[in-house]
Amino acid sequence: MLSLLLVLPVLGAIALGISPVTLTVRNFRLIALIVVGLTLAWTVVVVQQFDPSQPGLQLTESLPWLDNLGLSYRLSLDGLSLPLIVLNGFLTGVAIFASPSQLIRPRFYFILVLLLNAGVSGAFLADNLLLFFLFYEIELIPLYLLIAIWGGARRNYAATKFLIYTALSGVLLLAGFLGLVWLNGAASFDYNPLLAQALPLTAQVILLSLILVGFGIKIPLVPFHTWLPDAHVEASTPISVLLAGVLLKLGTYGLIRFGVQLFPQAWQILAPVLATWAVVSVLYGSFMAIAQTDMKKMVAYSSIGHMGFILLACAAATPLALLAAILQMVSHGLISALLFLLVGVIYEKTGSRDLTKLRGLLNPERGLPLIGSLMVVGVMASGGIPGLVGFVAEFLIFRSSFPIFPLQTLFCMVGTGLTAVYFLLLVNRSFFGRLPPELAQLPAVDWGDRIPAMILATLILILGLQPNLLIRWSQQTVTLLSAATHVAPAIPVALFW
Repeated sequence: MLSLLLVLPVLGAIALGISPVTLTVRNFRLIALIVVGLTLAWTVVVVQQFDPSQPGLQLTESLPWLDNLGLSYRLSLDGLSLPLIVLNGFLTGVAIFASPSQLIRPRFYFILVLLLNAGVSGAFLADNLLLFFLFYEIELIPLYLLIAIWGGARRNYAATKFLIYTALSGVLLLAGFLGLVWLNGAASFDYNPLLAQALPLTAQVILLSLILVGFGIKIPLVPFHTWLPDAHVEASTPISVLLAGVLLKLGTYGLIRFGVQLFPQAWQILAPVLATWAVVSVLYGSFMAIAQTDMKKMVAYSSIGHMGFILLACAAATPLALLAAILQMVSHGLISALLFLLVGVIYEKTGSRDLTKLRGLLNPERGLPLIGSLMVVGVMASGGIPGLVGFVAEFLIFRSSFPIFPLQTLFCMVGTGLTAVYFLLLVNRSFFGRLPPELAQLPAVDWGDRIPAMILATLILILGLQPNLLIRWSQQTVTLLSAATHVAPAIPVALFW
């Protein structure tokens, strides 16, 4: 059942590869959409078979592969990976639908997007440490090519930088996984939550540190973040949607799966450091976003800040905190996808993302009123306005983290206020004021640009009003994930006064 989530995109890529050369971009996109639609339909079947009342891994598939290396083909699903699998399929469909009608090498482009979808799903489903590493590395190849071939003027620089950073991330993860299995004397890399607990605490801390830095590069956290703004700015709009909406979640997923659950004792020791690290990422990302004049780079730096919220929740590691982390992953995926889509439409219609040149785009007659309205929804959701999914996720993070890390939580709450500042600057500068003469005759926005953004905005509103539609799938899982981790509350803030 789970293997089909990987097989369908791969078969779709093969079908595109052998399709007639006379097909147009529209034909290739239609085939890719059909494949993703079938994958999403099968995802619905998987969701129906999933039992949210069971906390452990479900629907397990296991086949022997390379027994001498300890590598087996094991896939499974729980309340941590299920929402991310759905998010991956949905945003892949959005990215394909939003792909431009004028593409060089469209066959290769859509093949890479489908392979990227399969690689990410494989990483979320892998129940073997070495199998996870293989999928983790496989997905970077399509993404590298998608940036290097269809990116902007500095695409080669951005793609190479992304490749180097992600390769370093993989090396650190592989070292951590090899050390974990070797020190235990285990015969297999199959995932076992008790694998690390037999090790001396010093060894646990060293191995966990390797894994944390590896995933910290992927998230990315300061100071390993510098590849992300360059990759976003040079990537095309659909690839930015996938990068921010799905790819970054591999890092936060790994923190919970291979950090919190595998190393509960070492996690207790490093948790205060992680909470402080979260503060640095949140505040740095927020202040850097304020300093930007490029709309896309501003949204990219905002991602660094919002991913820091997830690290804060992971540091607390209570059931409520981990539930909030999962909700924030989905929330950030939807909101960042919406913002990047809208920035892409603005750039396509105006030829600029420069906030010093754009203004008056909310003009109801000659501007981009619908795009402006959806942008307001997106920035309100990112800023944590009640009624939208961003508020629910951030409120649960702060509510669950404050009893354990009160000082760090307060600083992260400052980051939420800064989010309102830089996104208010974005909306005020670009959408309000008098429309300049050079932007007086903007091309009309067609339905191909409107539909994905409207669907994302609708989901942001629905999940903001009814978060239980998402939360119910993960409640039992987070209880199991946090069962062995007991992070001690920090010294109350009042004692400092």
